Amino acid sequence: MTGSRDSWDWLRDGVEALAFGNPLYNMMLGGRTLSALPVVPQDLWPGDPARGSALLDGVFEFAGQTLTLDASPNTEAFWQPEGASDAWYAGLHSFHWLRDLRALGGDEARRAARSLVFGWSYCHAVWHGDAWSPFLAGTRIANWIGLHDFYCASADESFRACVFDSLGRQTRHLKQVMPGDLQGTKLITAIKGLAFGALVLPNGKACYAEARRLLERELPHQILPDGGHVSRNPSAHLMVLRELIDIRAALRAAKVELPPALTQAIERMAPVLRFLRHGDGGLALFNGGREEEAALVDTVLTQADSRARPVRSLPDSKFERLHGGRALVIFDAGAPPPTGADRRAHAGTLSFEFGIGKERLVVNCGAHPEIGNPWHTALAGTAAHSTVMIGDLDSSEVAAEGGLGRRPAPITCERRDSGDEITATASHDGYAAAFGLIHRRCLNLDPQGTALHGEDTLEPAPGAPASGPHPFAVRFHLHPLVQARVEEGIDGPTVLMLLPAGAIWRFSAEGAAVELGESIYCGTDAPPRPCFQITASGETAPGANASGENKPVASGENKPTATSVTWAFTREQPSG
Repeated sequence: MTGSRDSWDWLRDGVEALAFGNPLYNMMLGGRTLSALPVVPQDLWPGDPARGSALLDGVFEFAGQTLTLDASPNTEAFWQPEGASDAWYAGLHSFHWLRDLRALGGDEARRAARSLVFGWSYCHAVWHGDAWSPFLAGTRIANWIGLHDFYCASADESFRACVFDSLGRQTRHLKQVMPGDLQGTKLITAIKGLAFGALVLPNGKACYAEARRLLERELPHQILPDGGHVSRNPSAHLMVLRELIDIRAALRAAKVELPPALTQAIERMAPVLRFLRHGDGGLALFNGGREEEAALVDTVLTQADSRARPVRSLPDSKFERLHGGRALVIFDAGAPPPTGADRRAHAGTLSFEFGIGKERLVVNCGAHPEIGNPWHTALAGTAAHSTVMIGDLDSSEVAAEGGLGRRPAPITCERRDSGDEITATASHDGYAAAFGLIHRRCLNLDPQGTALHGEDTLEPAPGAPASGPHPFAVRFHLHPLVQARVEEGIDGPTVLMLLPAGAIWRFSAEGAAVELGESIYCGTDAPPRPCFQITASGETAPGANASGENKPVASGENKPTATSVTWAFTREQPSG
């Protein structure tokens, strides 16, 4: 693997090797095995036959990296190929891709699945460092059990005995090390694996009791009262809801009473997932989230079977949804997630995304799956979001190793719905310490969905010393399928945008210079795609302390004034 490791990682690895890599511990993990699984939870999720076909050719693509494996699955070289990123390695050892082979179907796909499962079991018969980490162990246990009927049900007894013995060892190890240093979505996944293993293995009551205890402890920390995930990441929300649905399905199959906290969490999370969708069925791009596959989102919502009513505002997650006609705005009106839930968080406060029907118009740039990769840091910065940036400073401090340092304080948002307009207004103080300025954004969508008006104001922070002028930029990243060009007019340049289905929209702004430039889109697992960005740039109003000296402004002196940029996206009527 290519990820960076610090001295703590090496020390931890040494301690784990002493504790788990000895023959005595391997003997402790042994136990009675099964000849058949008493419970096989139904695996509910779709696979991709095209990816399954590539797997038959030895082509493995995970987290944007593609490697061709020509070694035997019964060798270490196969499971630890040179040049693999941490995210790619996790994708290989998770066995999520068994669904792709199942979607492909046929005896060749089934034989390939058996060969790969056996190869992993052969090479990892005892504890094996990263491959046995709690997150990967939990993921793999659940996938091997959930996809049992595809690759294992008709296999010979020796293969089945090998699989069941490995499942038992991995589950017993998982109980010993849970929760470890896991947090967030990875902890929920590991809990699911422990629950799956406990429900199918002999004498699994103690494992299940631990899984339930951890789940009931964790859900109040991760699921906010409005049903949003604490990370404020739509992809993380999707993942956790999916894992909870799987746990519920396994408990139902085993005829085990459902924990009330589990059913309540699923009921609250489902309408939030609908809230975070665009018209194309994919998810909005906030705090490390990606579009995700619309078919998967559909399946999760169907399996959630929630009867909760749709919502327009998330008061705890701090998102607003403005819907008029065929137009939809999803507005990040909240501060970043708290420390501990911010590993993939972005400095995109007060950014928004804007779609028309099934087409996206204004987007954020997306995310990179590999924390520590320069692309991850760049995409987490404010400049990669459709919001305001002052100077070269991010609204939150983005750490190269993931997470945020300095960040805005909690934000209040006001929303007004009337017959004439839908308005949401929010502000943040992420630039107060450096520039003495508050960013306030107001979005107004007409009920017909033909115009989105906005105003971005940079106003003096209460009690802050005056300074300036400072350069600022209001960015609007456009989806890669949107064509755009600048048109000069009497009142200055505007940007004409053509959507794939033929609709034409125009951007105009007052109070800033409008330019059209290049950007990049990483909203899917595909390679980065070029796109346009509209920039409305200028300088803040000069303050009384334009020299930069850090001194307060006396009463009656030249107090700093606010700087405002008003802008609009309006639909052009067809000529003739």
